[in-house]
Amino acid sequence: MNPQKITMGQDGQLQVPDYPVIPFIEGDGIGPDVWSASKMVLDAAVAEAYGGKRKIEWKEILAGEKAFNQTGEWLPAETLNMAREYLVSIKGPLTTPVGGGIRSLNVAMRQELDLYVCLRPVKWYTGVPSPVVHPENVNMTIFRENTEDIYAGIEFAAGSDEAKKLYKFLNEELGGAKKVRFPETSAYGIKPVSKEGSERLVRAAIKYALEQNKPSVTIVHKGNIMKYTEGGFKQWGYEVAEREFGDKVYTWGQWDKAKKTEGEDAANAKLKKAEAEGKLIINDVIADNFLQQLLLAPQDYSVVATLNLNGDYISDAAAAAVGGIGIAPGANINYLTGHAVFEATHGTAPKFANTNTMNPSSLLLSGVMMLEYMGWHEAAARIEASLAATILSKRVTVDFYNLMTGATLLKTNEFAEELIKNLK
Repeated sequence: MNPQKITMGQDGQLQVPDYPVIPFIEGDGIGPDVWSASKMVLDAAVAEAYGGKRKIEWKEILAGEKAFNQTGEWLPAETLNMAREYLVSIKGPLTTPVGGGIRSLNVAMRQELDLYVCLRPVKWYTGVPSPVVHPENVNMTIFRENTEDIYAGIEFAAGSDEAKKLYKFLNEELGGAKKVRFPETSAYGIKPVSKEGSERLVRAAIKYALEQNKPSVTIVHKGNIMKYTEGGFKQWGYEVAEREFGDKVYTWGQWDKAKKTEGEDAANAKLKKAEAEGKLIINDVIADNFLQQLLLAPQDYSVVATLNLNGDYISDAAAAAVGGIGIAPGANINYLTGHAVFEATHGTAPKFANTNTMNPSSLLLSGVMMLEYMGWHEAAARIEASLAATILSKRVTVDFYNLMTGATLLKTNEFAEELIKNLK
C-alpha cells in the first residue's frame, strides 16, 4: 500500500489514487462520537465495495477546541495548509470561539480556501420521522454561494468609530443617511455580491443539473427589494446560463422576451417545447415565496442556486422537512481548484458530548458525498442503501427513537455496527 495525495489534473478532473490520504477534523462536542462511528462505516463500505483494493489513509488535522488546547490557536495555519495540499478533507462540527477573533471557524475555512459552493442535497429516507405529510416530495440539491453576502463579515458595531465614519460617508457623499432612522445607535453590515461570484455559483449549479439530468435550476433571490445585490445575482445567473449553455437550457428570461415580442401563448408554447426536448429550465423565485413553496410544492424544485444568507435559511428549512439537520449532509467545494471540505451540518451539542448517543448520519452522509466526489460511487451507494434499510428496521439513535413507535434504541457506535451489518 502506497498512500498518495489526491490531485487536480490538467483536464480539471480529480486524480484519485487507490490509497488516498484524506485529512479529517473530528470536531468538538459530539464530534468525536459521530466521527468515530462515521469512520467505521466509511472504511467498511470501501473495503466491501472494492475488496481491499482501495483504502482511505486518514490524517488528523486540528481545529476548534482540540486545536486551541494543543496549540493555542482555534484554526492553525498548518490545518489550512494541509487542507490546501490534500484537496479533499472532512470535518465534524466545530464550536465558535466566544469573544473576539474568528467569527466562525466554518466560515473562516470557507473564506480561506475559497470554497465558493456550499452543496446541500436534501432528500427523504423512508421511515425517517418528518413534520410534513409528504416528505417524499422533497428531493433537491441546494447550491449556496459561500464566500460573499453578509457572511463576508464586513460589519461595524454601533457607536464605533467605523460606524460613525460610514454614516458620515453615507450622509455627505451618497445622500443615503436619511434611510438610517437611529444613526447614533445603528450597527452596519455590508453585503458584497459580485458578478464573478454569482456567475461561478450558478455555473456550477447548471453543470451539476445537466450532468445529473435534472429538470430545472431555480435562482432564489430577494431582488425585488435588494435590486443591485440580489437582483444582480438573478440577472447574472440568467446571463451566464444563456451565454455559456446555449440550447441546452431555456430560461425564464427567454420566456419573458418571447412574451413581450410574440405574446404569452407563443412564449408558453416555446417553454413547453423546451421541456419536451429535455432542455434544462432556468427559472427564479423570490426567497420568501420559495420558503413557502418548500412546504406547499417541493416537488416543483430540483436544483436551487442562491446567495449565502438565503441558502442558510433554505437548506435548514428543507432539511427539517426530511427529518432535520441530524440527517442532512453538506460540502464546501471549489470546483475550479478541486478543494472540498465535507462536513456535518449540525452543531456541537456539548450537552451530549461523550455520551455515545447522537445520530452520526449527517457526517456519514457527508462522507457519502465525499466518496461520490472522489468517483467511488460503489461504496457511496452501499452506505446509502444500508442507511435506508437500517432506518426502515427502526434500529435507530435517540433522535429518531423518540419519534417512532416500536423502535429499538441504539447507541452511536451500535448504530454504526448495524449499518456495517447492512452493507452486505
